[in-house]
Amino acid sequence: MPKKQLIIAVIGLALVIILFKFGNTIAPKSKVEAPVAKAVKSFDILQFIGEEKKHLSASQLVNLSKLENSVTRGDVISQSITANTQLANFWKDSVKSFEPYAYYLSEAAKLDKSEKNLTFAAQLILNNLRAEQDEAKLKWKTATAVALFEKAIELNPENDDLKVGLGSCYIFGKGRAGGPEETMKGIQQLLSVVRKDSNNMKAHMMLGVGGFVSGQYDKAIERLQKVIKAQPDNIEAVAFLADAYAAKGDKAEAIKWYTISKRLVNDSHYSQEVDERIKGLQ
Repeated sequence: MPKKQLIIAVIGLALVIILFKFGNTIAPKSKVEAPVAKAVKSFDILQFIGEEKKHLSASQLVNLSKLENSVTRGDVISQSITANTQLANFWKDSVKSFEPYAYYLSEAAKLDKSEKNLTFAAQLILNNLRAEQDEAKLKWKTATAVALFEKAIELNPENDDLKVGLGSCYIFGKGRAGGPEETMKGIQQLLSVVRKDSNNMKAHMMLGVGGFVSGQYDKAIERLQKVIKAQPDNIEAVAFLADAYAAKGDKAEAIKWYTISKRLVNDSHYSQEVDERIKGLQ
């Protein structure tokens, strides 16, 4: 099975956990059909915004036009930051469209040049891209989040959380859309963090995920067990551990951890996903 299709297939129940964790109310089906290989069109955010405008009401278009004009007239940086922030809030609150929200929020953060706002925008996009299944959007979100994390790291090179975020972008974004070499870049970024701080569970968690999606199941299991030992209620770690055992072919351990994950999540939709997975292992 090609690398890209394998990642889609093995992400399994761990993806369901990500969707629950970051607010998506529709859980994906556990059996995902591998897409036919084809050229992926680039995602043009401004074109996307133009298409989204076609669905707005007359009053929304009037409000949006005022906000867009304020960006054009904002020759002072503080005015442009305010205008972009207002546009971000418009798309988030009035339209509930994530991509325009993320775009304007990132534009405001880049103008503001503060570690806090760059980090907030980068982490927001990272959380969202983890469950993104449209490859063009995935590439755009990943590139945007990477650029924001890199700018934040320039401001504070000692912030390990930023490095974990950047490494996670490579694993969940560039690795899924690009290939194993991109996943390894993320793993190397995360290894630099745990060499400095062996108790950084965020880094160990992402190293476990990186090992999982790159097919290094023993390494993934080792990292994920370390996380669970320190954080027994870490639902995401438990789900990835179950998937890692299943991918490795250790059915007994996979069933054990799938069952534990059911207790931790306590959601009927997730339980159905787990029961289907367990049934397939028996």
